[in-house]
Amino acid sequence: MTDDKLLAGRGVAIVGGSRGIGRAVAELVCDLGAGVVVNGRDADAVQETVDVLAAHHGSATGLAGAASEEAVAQGLIEKCLDAYGRLDVLINCAGVAEPPHSSILSISASEFDDLIRAHLGTVFHTCRAAAPIMAAQGSGSIINTGSVAFLGDYGGTGYPAGKGAVNGLTVAIAAELKGSGVRANVVCPGARTRLSTGAEYEAHIQDLHRRGLLDEMTMRASLDAAPACFVAPLYAYLASDLAQSLTGQIFLAAGGFVGKFNKPTPQVLGYRDHHDSDPWSVEELHVMIAG
Repeated sequence: MTDDKLLAGRGVAIVGGSRGIGRAVAELVCDLGAGVVVNGRDADAVQETVDVLAAHHGSATGLAGAASEEAVAQGLIEKCLDAYGRLDVLINCAGVAEPPHSSILSISASEFDDLIRAHLGTVFHTCRAAAPIMAAQGSGSIINTGSVAFLGDYGGTGYPAGKGAVNGLTVAIAAELKGSGVRANVVCPGARTRLSTGAEYEAHIQDLHRRGLLDEMTMRASLDAAPACFVAPLYAYLASDLAQSLTGQIFLAAGGFVGKFNKPTPQVLGYRDHHDSDPWSVEELHVMIAG
């Protein structure tokens, strides 16, 4: 199968598809033959993207609204079924930035809740709407967007927490749906978008480096990110049958770099059988852990 036919006839719903990484993904999967439903909160941006896709890339339609709302998420899936008669791929690319200078010392409860809703809530509602359809047909690919920010290196609160939760939810979805033939994976992308450009963003990255959170190489890479078209192919690959054996994986893509997180495994620090031993004492734990 040639690349231009890789996704021929597929129905693809893309959340956050009107801008940035989501738009680059929408353009590529259209080029590969899929019919695309573009979702975004800005109705004008959605329509402009749909017009460009239809004129230069392939079949596209749109649905404006915040997919963190259950009705919008359900409507997105229904629109894909109505437009293309099928739902083969769900791609979540939506994201919002942490408030400027946000930290656990300054963020409000409502700001934190908004970030969790935008990231984790969007993935939950769209996956919840798509999963029964995919499971019933015995196939489908869910691709959610995480971030290396979940490691904490970029500071913040709701953004790393939400993206880390997306990782955990996706891995759990993959385990639950594997027997139904449905795959679920995460991409942690690095690309130049409206969220990663501008004087404020650059000052933030430089401040993280100054505080010791980012090393020199990571700082420079963050300030010189490649265009979104460099990460779009990984989404297209995971959407295709070429990746039919991959599920429950967390990938990274930034410019020419592609990587994968290994599944965390515990390092054994000590063991005693609770059937014939007392609990560890605090002093014993200190020696074992810090010693």
